[in-house]
Amino acid sequence: MKPIVSIIMGSTSDLPVMEKACQLLNELQVPFEVNALSAHRTPDAVEAFARGAKDRGLKVIIAAAGMAAALPGVIAASTTLPVIGVPIKGMLDGLDAMLSIIQMPPGIPVATVGVNGAQNAAILAVEMLALSDEAIAQRLAGYKQGLKAKIEKANQDLAAVKYEYKTN
Repeated sequence: MKPIVSIIMGSTSDLPVMEKACQLLNELQVPFEVNALSAHRTPDAVEAFARGAKDRGLKVIIAAAGMAAALPGVIAASTTLPVIGVPIKGMLDGLDAMLSIIQMPPGIPVATVGVNGAQNAAILAVEMLALSDEAIAQRLAGYKQGLKAKIEKANQDLAAVKYEYKTN
């Protein structure tokens, strides 16, 4: 099995956040890899990874970073693959990381999800893959139906909650 999505994080301290992306990709049976690479501490390895990603069969890269948050942009600068940035909450509640990721120069786009939004990054990656893979598209549709069913059940459960002045 060869990975088609790569999850890259600046350090393993980001794993508790990125675990949600791993779980979703696993649930939807999308082959993925997970690595720690640092834009500042291992810049040569980051560049080599990004330059070789497409040749290795990867189709989407999810890159998580906190604080200076250079990793997603550095990867995007060296590949033509779509890169999804996940700002990690750290200093300034993640605002610093988010601003670093979303302010890319023209020609070097990085799609960006919310702070600690690893699950949404994985969903976005799966949506991209589903454009050309019907089996993934069907699993994604099933996942989205499950989200709908979960909210419908939650609403039914709320209807059973009683308060003296509640009107529904």
